[in-house]
Amino acid sequence: MTNADYHEMEHPMAHTLARFAVSAPRRTSGIAFFRAAVAAWRQRRALERLDANARRDLGLTRADVARESARPVWDVPQSWLV
Repeated sequence: MTNADYHEMEHPMAHTLARFAVSAPRRTSGIAFFRAAVAAWRQRRALERLDANARRDLGLTRADVARESARPVWDVPQSWLV
């Protein structure tokens, strides 16, 4: 086994990802941002309605839920905007 074979076995994604060019981040359309904001708002409202057992199952405290619910509607994960 050559060194290149060993490296490919240990880090297969490194070679896969190297084929793709890194580009500048794309601008988000207004519609995509609006949809993401509405989705975040709905999910945060649903999070507030969870009972104590459901929060415990998710590993969340009341403080966690309050903190997430207080976030502004436009504060959404960047991955949702692509």
